[in-house]
Amino acid sequence: MSEIYTGNAEVDGSGARGWIIGSFIPKGLRHSEAVEIKWGLHKAGEARDEWVTGEQRTTICVLISGTFTIQFRDREVTLGKAGDYVMWGEGIDHKWLTQGDSVVMTVRWDEPG
Repeated sequence: MSEIYTGNAEVDGSGARGWIIGSFIPKGLRHSEAVEIKWGLHKAGEARDEWVTGEQRTTICVLISGTFTIQFRDREVTLGKAGDYVMWGEGIDHKWLTQGDSVVMTVRWDEPG
């Protein structure tokens, strides 16, 4: 029998730094070794100051609201309109900062092969 789950991304992600699907979620429908999804709620001026390095998955970050900047070693991308997104492959270092209260959805997955 198939399982159906309903929830709220803000509530469900509150105990896992915003992550609502991933390998670190306890067993159940939201547990996945293949994909991770984060509902990120960030206050104005919030930043990740340390580089994320060694990531081995493909990532997409989609702006829901606000203004959100992803910094890469060689450039930065500012998402300013709902629906704007940036996508990057494995091994790309990044960090981020917000110019205003922002909501972003981030999805990470392994490429086959």
